[in-house]
Amino acid sequence: MTRRIDALDVLRGVAIMGTLGTNIWLFTAPEGPLGFLRPETGAVETFLRFLANGKFLGLLTLLFGVGLELQYRSAARRGTPWPGRYLWRAALLFCEGVLHYVLVFEFDVLMGYALTSMVVAYLIGRSERAVTAWMVAAGAVHLAVIGLVTAALAVAPPVSGGVPPRDWLGQVRMRLDNVAVFRAELVIIVPLGIVLFLLGARLMRAGAFEERGAALRVRLMAVGLGLGVPLNLLTSFAGPAWFMVDRYVAAPLVALGLLALVTHVVLGMKGAPGVVRRGLTGVGRTALSCYVFQNLAASVLCYDWGLGLAGRLDGLRPWWVPAAWAVICLSFMVLASWWLRRFDRGPLELAWQWAYQAPWRGRERVRA
Repeated sequence: MTRRIDALDVLRGVAIMGTLGTNIWLFTAPEGPLGFLRPETGAVETFLRFLANGKFLGLLTLLFGVGLELQYRSAARRGTPWPGRYLWRAALLFCEGVLHYVLVFEFDVLMGYALTSMVVAYLIGRSERAVTAWMVAAGAVHLAVIGLVTAALAVAPPVSGGVPPRDWLGQVRMRLDNVAVFRAELVIIVPLGIVLFLLGARLMRAGAFEERGAALRVRLMAVGLGLGVPLNLLTSFAGPAWFMVDRYVAAPLVALGLLALVTHVVLGMKGAPGVVRRGLTGVGRTALSCYVFQNLAASVLCYDWGLGLAGRLDGLRPWWVPAAWAVICLSFMVLASWWLRRFDRGPLELAWQWAYQAPWRGRERVRA
């Protein structure tokens, strides 16, 4: 495995753990999945949310674009049609997202990534001019949507999550009954995803994950950390009305800086990986399994049909929330490392690979 790929695995691990750093505030809100918009959030909790909110979703989205670029290169080397079988990969991802949404988590991102990848698959090999035009157009749509929603939030009454269903079947029914509400995020994820997917592919081509990309990484850190962090901090404390700008405009800028910083650190490391790096790499190699596992684990810990800690420990908020995040992260780091000593892919990745190959398995046996 090359150092470049090592950096990508570590980045995926960081992104998955950081995504939980955002979602853990949803699971631990006693008033339900919309509790993250409650206006009475204190300064400490606001700062803790700032550390993760949107940044690692942006990082994960950039890495999906990198992955799509790698798939495109692989198809070009083999001389196979593009997008070809990649569309089947995207369809499987969408089905996984539907199951994850219905059974586990209201704010699943896999469905949005699947839809985005179906669009970007047709753009990845086009001219730089065409790709730039698509990025500008998608970015303009994204900013327009964010502006409209932000204006609406500024005049809307405070949002309350109400009383969430106490049983798992009740939560499933709630997700099915409120698809339009919970899946409205796709309107935001897809245009932003197009921009970040294509940007991730461009960064890959520019050598951002190789030694030759050092100067590019410095520029990304300057923009993402030097400009993005202060802007993100400002929008985080600006109130619930600025939530969309905070999560979907400022945070993706920070994600660029994080991508560059983590890559720079990994490429500069010498010697055998330590415990933390091995753990992050394991999570990165089993990213899909860890993403679903962390949401399942958080559900069991927080919801009333599990241990019910969201209600029981609300008086200790916000301090117990980072502790819950750390426990879950440590759990799947250990489990991922243990699993990869026995298998080359995560459990869901193995199932996904079987389903991906299934339509062509019979044809390949006939040709053999």
